[in-house]
Amino acid sequence: MPGVRRRYLREMTGQGEVTERGSKTQAHPPRGGSFEGLLASREIAITCGPGGVGKTTTAAAAAAMAACRHGGRVLVLTVDPARRLAGALGLSGIGNEERRVPDEAFRAWGVVPRGELWAAMLDTKQSWDSLIRRHAPDARTRDQILANPLYRNITGRFVQSHDYIAMERLFEIHSEGTYDLIVVDTPPSRHAIDFLDAPRRMAEFFSSKLLRWLIAPYRSRLVNIASRPFSQVADRLLGTQFLVDISEFFVLFQSLYDGFVQRAEAVSRLLRARRTSFIVVTTLESASVQEVESLTREIQKRGLHLGAIVLNKVLPEYFASAMLAQTARELADRAGSVSQSLGGEPDLTERVLREIADSFLNFNVVARREAKQQQEFRPASDVVTTVPWLDGDVSDIGTLLRVGERLWE
Repeated sequence: MPGVRRRYLREMTGQGEVTERGSKTQAHPPRGGSFEGLLASREIAITCGPGGVGKTTTAAAAAAMAACRHGGRVLVLTVDPARRLAGALGLSGIGNEERRVPDEAFRAWGVVPRGELWAAMLDTKQSWDSLIRRHAPDARTRDQILANPLYRNITGRFVQSHDYIAMERLFEIHSEGTYDLIVVDTPPSRHAIDFLDAPRRMAEFFSSKLLRWLIAPYRSRLVNIASRPFSQVADRLLGTQFLVDISEFFVLFQSLYDGFVQRAEAVSRLLRARRTSFIVVTTLESASVQEVESLTREIQKRGLHLGAIVLNKVLPEYFASAMLAQTARELADRAGSVSQSLGGEPDLTERVLREIADSFLNFNVVARREAKQQQEFRPASDVVTTVPWLDGDVSDIGTLLRVGERLWE
């Protein structure tokens, strides 16, 4: 049952007393803890970062490891339009409704999970329709909103609509209390800030002066003197039917406005709660690092908890070894004598040995620079962990668990 996994782990790891969902006090992992301890003490983990750095893989790997090691019910929820996740989890497709990853997908790799792994991907239109059906004051208002042409365009094409409904969906799933842990995979970080601010911006949008001007003439047959010139110009520019559609839409939507504002406030509280953490994923390429530095500042400025930084696609630690670098230098110096002792074609063998030594020394320079960069990230977050380059794509549960094991380390 939800909550059992977290209570057990806190007792075993000494991370403090666990309280029920929604209570005022929550256990907080000690600074400098582990990635495993972070997920054990959280109900929501939101992965964010630049594009192409492995956020989807990290989210899926973290969720898969939590389901295997911690037990309970774990959901990975992607709001990124990329559909790589389904194939890696052994599912034919992922939609708005949660689907359980079959245990057979784990057993094929010799793993028996202690808990359940579920997956879902946000369907913006379906989520909006569900929201309207749930919160419309009556059936007539519900049907009018769903049939309005502007509603169909906004929910299908308006970027802020996607960000807002993603937060709504997260809030809804968490409120149901079905899952011990929800791992969220966000869009690239340029949009992650929009994702965080979407509830507030949507509330501001529906209360803007522009919308009040558009709606006012259609709330009453009496058009006041102040609004008549605006309405006449708008009719010429936009067309009467468009103004009727937009006005009808926002008049209907205002019946949901109070609920929108309340939910926006509730979502903001959930994001700032101690049971929620943000996991920033990046590579050590300069462009990604600059973007992540900006993102971490925005997260901290909003009073959100930055629980971990995942440095993906780094060189294995042995490349930074001073002893192995010295061995490579000695190999380069002795390449001639070694090639003679090996026989065959000494000149070709010497060239190969020198290239191997030079290649390792080049990697050594990069690895030492990466190690220094890793240290620079440590003051920013409770946990900094690395995942090395992997051979091949992440396309199945086995590879996801390999990534997950590196996160746990």
